Amino acid sequence: MTYTWTMTTYSAVVTTGIYCRPGCGAKPLARNVRTFELPAAAEAAGFRACHRCRPYRVAGPVGSGAPELVCQVVQMIIDGALDDGTEAELAGRVGMSPRHLRRLFLKHLGASPDQLARSRRAHFARRLLDDTDLTVIDIAFASGFGSLRQFNRTMQEVFRASPTDLRSRRRRADRLAADGGLALRLPVLPGYDWDAVRTFLEVRALPGVEVIEGDTYRRTISVGGAPGLLEISPGGEGYLLLRAHLPHWEGLIHVVGRVGRLLGLDTDHAAGAAALRADAVLGAIVRDRPGLAVPGAWSAFEIGVWAILSRGRDPGSVAQWLEAVVTSLGTPVPGLPAGLTHTFPDAEVVTSASLATIGLPTDDATAVAVLATAIADGNNAAGCGTSVDVLAALPVVDQDLRDYLAFRLGQREAFPLADASLDAALADLGLHPSSTSPHPTPTPEQWRPWQALSAAHLMAHGDTLVRQAELV
Repeated sequence: MTYTWTMTTYSAVVTTGIYCRPGCGAKPLARNVRTFELPAAAEAAGFRACHRCRPYRVAGPVGSGAPELVCQVVQMIIDGALDDGTEAELAGRVGMSPRHLRRLFLKHLGASPDQLARSRRAHFARRLLDDTDLTVIDIAFASGFGSLRQFNRTMQEVFRASPTDLRSRRRRADRLAADGGLALRLPVLPGYDWDAVRTFLEVRALPGVEVIEGDTYRRTISVGGAPGLLEISPGGEGYLLLRAHLPHWEGLIHVVGRVGRLLGLDTDHAAGAAALRADAVLGAIVRDRPGLAVPGAWSAFEIGVWAILSRGRDPGSVAQWLEAVVTSLGTPVPGLPAGLTHTFPDAEVVTSASLATIGLPTDDATAVAVLATAIADGNNAAGCGTSVDVLAALPVVDQDLRDYLAFRLGQREAFPLADASLDAALADLGLHPSSTSPHPTPTPEQWRPWQALSAAHLMAHGDTLVRQAELV
């Protein structure tokens, strides 16, 4: 089966030099309009954002048609690879020449890596100017700029106005008030299903680190060794509301970027959902949750530990071992909302000896320690984490674990076939290998290129089945 997809496009008017998001009230002549898939591409072509429809306030994920390698490099940029590094260094990290990397980006995204990074910083800063009362200099460093001078120059180039002028244009309803911390809008695509994503995360929540209360998701994080708290809840039309309680605002753009990855905001899943709704196997369950995105992860280490300790165990035992790891090796944080007690331990402090003190079974302790060492080395060497391919080469990472890591770390063709919830869903649909159903056992290939999205829907369906069984 072959799937096709469409991308939301931005319209740029050659006679005005302005680009707009879909739905803007401007009515230019069709012959004067050029279209771009990303704001960065429109800006690279010399257009500025419309002041009326404000494209920086809507979600702008990378399209589904971009190759996996391009998506991987985009994530590295989101994580800060170009804050201090160069395109040449970034290209070297993925094993290609800078020229070829630029060629791939221009072909698939319409902008170079540097242009994409610049656009992301400028758009994030513009949102902070609208949503918050942070000072201009705080916004500069929160948005990943190296200096106030660089910030002013970039905002002038992208928006044709200074930061001070841009703040003076914010509308009365833009400013968000927060009872402590900092409030910020998280743009989401139309139809994004917060309830479905939140429920998925709740089933896999880390004791003491993550908690869901009503429609709000909360978690602890560590920022430069100091604890922080994030709260995500429903906002208004087109956005979720993030409340951040952090020790400082420098590098806030990367914290928000990781939130986007955790919530599946970085990829447009609408086309995949449309394709899978027509699938004979998955159509019914996809129609139940058409706005489900593929949830990501806060960190590879958290997800790796969860996956290792989940193998062959019932949910209650998994929660007990995870709680033991968190409370023994994580950092206590007093005064948090109910259910939150610690930050998750950093990979650098987790060793075989420290795991032995909590009684973790030898095989699991060895696997977690090896994973911790690899991630700590990757963080120290690259500054932006460790890739799935590097983790997959570890002796303790078998194919099942690799598939789960790839699934939660954003590889859209990952399919964690060994996941317990996914397995339960296949059995319910009569598609399990042991089933007597006349339907053939499915393979991920039949859902290409939406394997990860199909897995997310199956896992969400399996979660529902498990909850129903527990109530019986």
